[in-house]
Amino acid sequence: MAPVSKNSTYRKIHFAVMAIEASAKKANMTGQEMHDRLKRQGLIHKRLFRHYDQLHIQSLEWVVDDTLETLRNWEQEERGTKQ
Repeated sequence: MAPVSKNSTYRKIHFAVMAIEASAKKANMTGQEMHDRLKRQGLIHKRLFRHYDQLHIQSLEWVVDDTLETLRNWEQEERGTKQ
């Protein structure tokens, strides 16, 4: 049996991959494009990993909608601070 920390890490990575791929599909882009956008905003670690305990109990559809909305908001906020 694997140590809890490795199992927990695996579950978080698996969840993030599912969320990224499903979000990419809904946004009509590749998984790589979605990954790059999420990574640029820090959303993979700051949102999908850090809030795994709250997010993984939601439906995948809810997680996708939340991820896309958060990404749009964070990108818009970033553009606003650069102007």
